[in-house]
Amino acid sequence: MDKRKYPNRIRWALLARPFWLTLGGIALLLGIIGAFLPVMPTTPLLIVAAFAFGKGSPRIRAWIIDHPHFGPPVVAWEERGAIARRHKIIATSMMGITFAGSVLFGLPLYVLAIQAVCLGGAALFVLTRPDA
Repeated sequence: MDKRKYPNRIRWALLARPFWLTLGGIALLLGIIGAFLPVMPTTPLLIVAAFAFGKGSPRIRAWIIDHPHFGPPVVAWEERGAIARRHKIIATSMMGITFAGSVLFGLPLYVLAIQAVCLGGAALFVLTRPDA
């Protein structure tokens, strides 16, 4: 490849691996924290980590996929877009609790409306995914 003809491609090639490794590392760290904190979503962060490590470190991606606890939800999502029923219940319940808390705190009506649309859309998405 001619450096003069494709300078941006070469620059991206040098920065791509560290970028994907950093993104994957942050997502993995937050996902592991989420395994212990009920407020943090574990599986979506592990899906991001597996994707990023797929581009930056296939070895770490394989570790995530083969992990007995973290691997099955990631594989189910990648293969079928599936979410376990238990996780659907937890996710939609947390959305409902969040919205109820907003109502109890007396947030303005326009904020509640925006929140209802966003949480309702997210809940609809989660509930329409196949069961893992």
